[in-house]
Amino acid sequence: MLTQSQIIIQRVYNKISCFKNLLIGFSGGLDSTALLHILFKIKKLNNTKLNIRAIHVNHGLSDKSNQWEIHCNKICKQLQIRFIYRRILIESTKNNIEATAREARYKAYSDELNSREVMITAHHLNDQSETFLLSLKRGSGPAGLSSMYEKTAFKKTTWIIRPLLTTSRSDLEKYVSENQLIYIKDDTNRNSRYDRNYLRLHVMPLLYKRWPHLPKMIARSAFLCGEQEFLLDELLQNRLIELLNNNGEISIYKLQTFSKAKRNALIRRWVKLYQLPVPSFDKIEKIWSEVALAKQDANPINRFGQIEIRRYKGNLSIVKHINKLLGKQYNWDYHESFELPESLGILKIIKYGKIRLPKDNEKITVRFGLQGKINIVGLSYSKKAKKIWQEQNVPPWMRERIPLIYYNNKLITAVEYFITQEGSINSENIGISINWEKFNFFNICSQ
Repeated sequence: MLTQSQIIIQRVYNKISCFKNLLIGFSGGLDSTALLHILFKIKKLNNTKLNIRAIHVNHGLSDKSNQWEIHCNKICKQLQIRFIYRRILIESTKNNIEATAREARYKAYSDELNSREVMITAHHLNDQSETFLLSLKRGSGPAGLSSMYEKTAFKKTTWIIRPLLTTSRSDLEKYVSENQLIYIKDDTNRNSRYDRNYLRLHVMPLLYKRWPHLPKMIARSAFLCGEQEFLLDELLQNRLIELLNNNGEISIYKLQTFSKAKRNALIRRWVKLYQLPVPSFDKIEKIWSEVALAKQDANPINRFGQIEIRRYKGNLSIVKHINKLLGKQYNWDYHESFELPESLGILKIIKYGKIRLPKDNEKITVRFGLQGKINIVGLSYSKKAKKIWQEQNVPPWMRERIPLIYYNNKLITAVEYFITQEGSINSENIGISINWEKFNFFNICSQ
C-alpha cells in the first residue's frame, strides 16, 4: 500500500508528466517547499529528463525578505535545481497589498518563463476554498466562483499548472514532516489585515471544525461553476463571432437585440476573448449604460485597470489606456529605429518612398496630437485636423496616438495616414517611407 507521501507524488506526476520543462514559483513556504521536493523526487525516481527551474520573488515587504531569498537559494542548491530570484519594490502603504504583490509576482513569472516551459504553482485545496469565499464576498458570478483551475492558459503560448489543487494543506504538512523539510514561516501570514489571512486564521478553522470535508465540497462547487462557464463559452462562441467586425469591435446595435442577461454574458466573453481581466457585474452595467448608451455626440469612456472601453460609429472598442502625449516631442536619429512611448511600437526608415529625406540642417522629432489646418499632398487647399481624421475614419482616441514626424517645426507626415506638401518628394529628392511596427497590446496584457 502506498504511503500518503507516495500518493501525493503520484498525483503530482500524473498532472505534470507530459511536460519536460518546469518553472516553479518558490516562496520557501510550506506549500512550495513541499512541491519543489516532490518535483525533485519525481525526477530522481523516474530518472526523467525533467528540467526544473525555481523562481523566488523578493517582495521586500518584510525585514526578513533577504534572509528568505538566501534560504531558497540554499534549498535549490541542495536539490541541484537552478535558482532564479527577482527583487521587486512594493509600497507598503498601498490599500490592496495582496493584489499588488500578486500582480508584480506574476509579472516576474511572465518575464522569466520561456515558451518551452510551463509555470508550476503550489496552490492547494485549502487555497481553493479561500479563493471561493473571497470571490463570494465580492459578489462574483459563476466565472469568479470557479476560482482556480488545475490548468490555465498563460502568456497565450504556455500554461500555469496547479498540481496540488486537490491536496489538502494538512497532507502537505505531513509530507513536509515525514521528509524533514525546512521551510519559511512568513510572519505576515499572521496579519489579519489581509483578507485571505483573516479567513485562514479566524473563519476557516470554525468552518472546518463543524464540517471537516468542507474544502472538498467547496472545490466541487468551484468545479461545477467552471463547468457551467465552459458550457456558456461553447454556446455563445458562434454568436459572439457574428457580433464582431474585422477590428475586433462589437456591435452595439446587435447587442441591443438580446436580453440583458445574454448581452452581459456576451460583453464579458468579448473582453475574455483577449485574455484580459474579466470586468465585474457592476463594470459591465456601466459599460452598457455609460458607454454604449451615451448621447450620440458624446465621446464616452469607461476604464478598468489598463483597459478603456470606447464607442465609435456604433461599436464598442477595447483600447489600451495611455498617458497624455499631447505637447511632448522626442528627438529621432533616423539612421536608427525609434521606440515610441507608451508601448505604441517602433518606427523604422525604409529606402524608397514618397517622403523626402531631411536636409542637413533639419532635425527630426516625433510628436503627437494633430492640430490646426494641414496642407496634404494631393489637395490644393488646407484642411482642419479634425476633418482629416473624420474622413479617414480614425477614432478620437487613436488620433492622439498616431506619430507625427517633423523636420524642425515643419509637419512632414502622420505615419501611415498622410504626407504633407512640406514632406513630399520632388525630382531632386530621394524618397523614403516610414514603417510603423505596432506592439500587440492584448499580448502584453495577457502576460
